[in-house]
Amino acid sequence: MTSRLTIPLTLLLITAAFSASPLRDEPWRPQYHFTPAKNWMNDPNGLLYANGEYHLFYQYNPFGNEWGHMSWGHAVSSDLVHWKELPVALAEEKGVMIFSGSAVTDGNRLAAIYTGHTPARQTQNVAFSTDKGRSWTKYAGNPVLDVGKKDFRDPKVLRYRDRWIMVLALPGEHKVSFYESKNLTSWRHLSDFGPAGATGGIWECPDLFELDGKWVLVVNLNPGSIAGGSGGQYFLGNFNGREFQADNVEPLWIDYGRDMYATVSFFGTPGRKVWLGWMSNWQYAGSEPTSPWRTAQSLPRELKLRNGRILQAPVPELTSLRRSLVSDTRAFRGDSYELEAVLAAGASIDLRIAAACRPCGFRVPHS
Repeated sequence: MTSRLTIPLTLLLITAAFSASPLRDEPWRPQYHFTPAKNWMNDPNGLLYANGEYHLFYQYNPFGNEWGHMSWGHAVSSDLVHWKELPVALAEEKGVMIFSGSAVTDGNRLAAIYTGHTPARQTQNVAFSTDKGRSWTKYAGNPVLDVGKKDFRDPKVLRYRDRWIMVLALPGEHKVSFYESKNLTSWRHLSDFGPAGATGGIWECPDLFELDGKWVLVVNLNPGSIAGGSGGQYFLGNFNGREFQADNVEPLWIDYGRDMYATVSFFGTPGRKVWLGWMSNWQYAGSEPTSPWRTAQSLPRELKLRNGRILQAPVPELTSLRRSLVSDTRAFRGDSYELEAVLAAGASIDLRIAAACRPCGFRVPHS
């Protein structure tokens, strides 16, 4: 592939870097994004950092390459870049599928909080692990929360002062419910938020976290996103341990592309906030022409808050994939330049430009 970049600015610095990772040779298999070795995957679940490991759980069908038999797949990483796929963590059992949820550290054990799904009812359940997530025991007193609803799902649990807070979606009502607990097994309702923002589709996969002094409430919806189909919105505001008060009425969008859904943040990442999402869209996920797997997760993104908006950037650990550096620090002057780069199959390029103009930009055609 030959790429030409026309850059209407004064060019001061160019650097380029290329991946050193071995190529995956299956058609359409991503090089850097997590994909399971085989079978269907959708929402990321239970994102957690504990004992030096990042845990990625995800909606998974152990038996085929299409949605069904939903269970929790599991992968771990020490650097958010290289992932090791582990056996299924939580499996469908006795007709109860394991829908989306979250994971936390609770003393010396890990706890997974998830929705148990049957056609007639959705309930909230807990499982525990004492061996770093390699095996799980479902709580004998499950379900820990049952309000008798058919659509009531996707618990996100966080620590607030001396107690746990659970955020849940009421999909068709366009609401998010807040609950509290001292022990992860007994829950009390606090308040609801919504309807608000975008309500063109059902609400799913909520998240709540503090970022640079503000609280962020994430609500994914399907359909009705800014790019069409499924996507994510967020609200900025304040959370007092009981209820969320939003600053914005109109939705703020997580991504303006079509392939970022069920976005959720990691629990326990020290000194920073990181999230990722499902890199597909319910409009076409089932027809993606990949085999023996289907769909991928996004790259992990590190978050900052600036001027009332979330800024996202790939986590810096991804620079470990780079190999060679090409640099030209000569100063060029003119109205525009054309740079031609010939890339080997599977290579990527990172182009950095230091320029004195404001604003600046570039176009990237390819052939």
